[in-house]
Amino acid sequence: MQRLTFQLDRDHVELNQLLKLSGLCDSGGAGKALVASGAVHVDGQRELRKTCKIHAGQTVSLGDVEIRVL
Repeated sequence: MQRLTFQLDRDHVELNQLLKLSGLCDSGGAGKALVASGAVHVDGQRELRKTCKIHAGQTVSLGDVEIRVL
């Protein structure tokens, strides 16, 4: 499993934007499509809300990639 960290510079980041900023997709629209497909998990639970707010301390996973938000 590949583990990444993402340092927040604000209160939260939207899930689709986190996927884009982490380099897992090319655009926010592609991030929305990944979330809609059911492939993204937040803290171990499938997340279908494309613009779900992700805060420090949460973990997002997509396939064999895990992003820890700091």
